[in-house]
Amino acid sequence: MAVNLEVNLGGLIMKNPVTCASGTFASGHEYADFVDVARLGAVTTKGVSLNGWTGNPTPRIAETPSGMLNSIGLQNPGVQTLMERDVPWLKEQNATVIVNVSGHSLTEYVQVVEALETCDGVDAYEINISCPNVDSGGLTFGTDPEAVNAVVSECRKRTKRPLIVKLTPNVTDITVIAKTAEAAGADALSLINTLLGMAIDPYKRTTILARKVGGLSGPAVKPVALRLVWETHNAVSIPLLGMGGITNGLDAVEFMLAGATAVAVGTANFMNPHATIDVIEGITSYCEEQGVQDVNELIGALK
Repeated sequence: MAVNLEVNLGGLIMKNPVTCASGTFASGHEYADFVDVARLGAVTTKGVSLNGWTGNPTPRIAETPSGMLNSIGLQNPGVQTLMERDVPWLKEQNATVIVNVSGHSLTEYVQVVEALETCDGVDAYEINISCPNVDSGGLTFGTDPEAVNAVVSECRKRTKRPLIVKLTPNVTDITVIAKTAEAAGADALSLINTLLGMAIDPYKRTTILARKVGGLSGPAVKPVALRLVWETHNAVSIPLLGMGGITNGLDAVEFMLAGATAVAVGTANFMNPHATIDVIEGITSYCEEQGVQDVNELIGALK
């Protein structure tokens, strides 16, 4: 009997529990030579803002042991381009579409969601609350419960589509933010976003990234991500999209055992453009070997 891979992520039905992490797969077209995007549980787009952002100055990527640092700055062409170019292409491929929503102010988050509500091809939103809030001196939205409540509740008022809120790990207690997002109307949570890190060139005696610090991702963050997914699973009742260092099917299974309903593959896409498909096939192989007929049996099954 074939393994049932279908999962329900807060109202978003995914044919399997695998998507791509925002910012590592563009909007899917760039990977089309390697991946049939229709095979993924969903395609999560790169973060989109209202009018587009130019991103941060270079250098803005640095390799680290078992990972990488990035300080891209959510460069994107804006929501109108996404709706006119990227979403129609994804729908032509029969892909399920999660749009990652970014904003530097509460108003911008709301305006992006309102614009996307006019686009028939969007299946769910991932609200990226790791953006700096320019109205509060640059404090990251996701580190302030009041800001989290404001963003999630205002976006919730404007859509009936599944609302996934992406959590930053750069907080004292992630469960406080998770509970706030749940109470404000989130249908699911995604975690983790990148950890703040730094790389230094000892010969030039300067930081490698132009903005000094960046987001650490890749296998190096997996143990931290697993712990935070497990803690969050035990604190909220809504489903989780787990990510952080997933490179193969067994990594994904670990996240599901810790409490994730679905998983996102990120940095691995840069090392292996087939990574998302490899993870789907790896989950299937694990289930077949272990006699698991329904992948949902794995969710939170950690003993």
